[in-house]
Amino acid sequence: MAEVLLNQEQIKEIIPHRDPFLLIDEVLEMEVGKRVVARKYIKADDFWFKGHFPEKPVTPGVLMVEMLAQAGAVCILSQPEFKGKIALFAGIDKAKFRRQVVPGDVLDLEVEIIAQRGPMGVGKAVASVDGKRAVTCEIKFAVEQ
Repeated sequence: MAEVLLNQEQIKEIIPHRDPFLLIDEVLEMEVGKRVVARKYIKADDFWFKGHFPEKPVTPGVLMVEMLAQAGAVCILSQPEFKGKIALFAGIDKAKFRRQVVPGDVLDLEVEIIAQRGPMGVGKAVASVDGKRAVTCEIKFAVEQ
């Protein structure tokens, strides 16, 4: 089991997301402004399973992209110059959904910042379960000024 670097309360000190839309549980690794590995424990009582789908619960792909974005936001907003700011989506490219993510899965969220110019940037993002890719994409961000 990986050691926890930041728990959910510490994550809330960095990003503004709150229940029910805080979608990451812990941060395991981080090189501020460069790379982050976070985790989401997928539980049967997660709010989206009530309607997606009651008979066959599957985590929506768009929410997994949001989980990746929140992990990336922790990495970016941990930089001193962005403390207290909000990171917003500027784009999503090359998104691929490769497998279903269901209750009981542990979703590992890895984002590497591949380009940044001031408050704008791009992260290469991968969400995986047991080392198998579930979602891959590039997320573009803009830090609100």
